[in-house]
Amino acid sequence: MSTIEALENAIDAENAAIFTYGVSTAFIGSGDRAAVGEYIAAHRVRRDELNEDLVALGAPARQAAAGYRLPVEVTGPDSAATALLGAETECARAFRAMAEQVDTAALRVRAVDGLTDCALRAAQWRRSLGRSPVTTAFPGTAQA
Repeated sequence: MSTIEALENAIDAENAAIFTYGVSTAFIGSGDRAAVGEYIAAHRVRRDELNEDLVALGAPARQAAAGYRLPVEVTGPDSAATALLGAETECARAFRAMAEQVDTAALRVRAVDGLTDCALRAAQWRRSLGRSPVTTAFPGTAQA
């Protein structure tokens, strides 16, 4: 995988997460509503930064798809939190792969920052779902 492909995969994961947050907003419990607003904004900022990195490498900016398949049908607070946990897990996988594939220190730092943010948000959704432990030893891996 090239640096450009790694960036494109991370951007695609961010776009899918933004979509998932948008769908889940209507269903999330009131105690998590503020987190949803904060987290969707963070995903938009990270996506835009990654797109700037991609364009700086001479590739076109990635656009969001018209829609995305959610990991679960969102019908209430628990399924919304489950979908959001899935989105964060997928983003973490993309950032872990990005960290392994990019060819500059600055992009590796961006990948590790993205991975860390996803791990923290995933912990929030595990806590909201009452899952234990709320953290994983190696975010972005198959077992996470």
